[in-house]
Amino acid sequence: MSVDMTRSRELSAAIVEGVRGRGRILIVCHDNPDPDSLASACALKHLLLIKTGQEATITFGGIIGRGENRAMVRELEINVIPFAKIRPDDYTVVCMVDTQPGTGNNSWPVERPVDLVIDHHPLRPTTSDCRFSDVRVGFGACATILFQYLLAQEVSVNTKLATIIYYAIKSETQELGREGGAADRAAYLSLAQLCNNRILYRITHPKRARAYFGVFNRALENARIYDSLLVFNLYNIDNPDTVAEMADFLLAAEGIKTVFGMGCYRDEILLSIRSSCHDVGVGEVIRKVAAGYGTAGGHAMIAGGQIPVTRRSQKHQKELERIFTRRLIDALELKARRGKRLVEV
Repeated sequence: MSVDMTRSRELSAAIVEGVRGRGRILIVCHDNPDPDSLASACALKHLLLIKTGQEATITFGGIIGRGENRAMVRELEINVIPFAKIRPDDYTVVCMVDTQPGTGNNSWPVERPVDLVIDHHPLRPTTSDCRFSDVRVGFGACATILFQYLLAQEVSVNTKLATIIYYAIKSETQELGREGGAADRAAYLSLAQLCNNRILYRITHPKRARAYFGVFNRALENARIYDSLLVFNLYNIDNPDTVAEMADFLLAAEGIKTVFGMGCYRDEILLSIRSSCHDVGVGEVIRKVAAGYGTAGGHAMIAGGQIPVTRRSQKHQKELERIFTRRLIDALELKARRGKRLVEV
């Protein structure tokens, strides 16, 4: 048995016994949850239901905006409740998946305790205060950790749950090409045999509203290139997932190693950074960029952040773009130069 599986067996057994009979369970995803966050929550909910008989509630703040993510929730009948519709006092066990206390990307009040954290992002100091924590930065997807829990506890995985976890690993690691390790690969190959491929096709090919293509146009028009860095600003947006989606898309530009994007959703400016190089360390880069303005973090090739704002004016957002671009150029040790348009008009 591998070291990872031994750890999963021991921790999952301790978690099951630690939760058993303690009352109502809440599973907190990060705000605007992606497939990895949703799949991790579903897997944990299934584990606890089968092993303890307790039904857990999955919640999130924000919205599920990206077309593929909405299709995933609809096609796989994932039951999630907006954080605004729950009462924190109703739950005696609080779990977090794919996020940690105090990160700024989940709606759980920082002053309230958290019993369990399962994540694959860098460990936060506040997580040490939790009764149980399993943070493995070497895993490409948080859902892989939960899949190991299911295997370790000999809990069967039906077609629906297999499809949920498989798609999470597929999207989070870009089909194992981005930060996917041995554990992710093993889970991916194992789950592929159990998936519903027709549902997977409908998830990955959702229909789009016309406004969606307008956002692509705005990203292309505003994109500027600084050596191997591409920066874009979407300004005010209606869908918080848009920034990350455009960052993924623009990383395909020839000669670009790192993409940084931003957009203002409600009272926050959302930041997203992507890299095609493992050695860039964009999680650390984005923390330097956001320092003094908000919270940020992530992995070597993918990261994000949140900047609270009181002014949504384009002028203010443009000034922040200039500040963040200068910081990016310094952090990436690039030559300072005037940005070039990605698309010449």
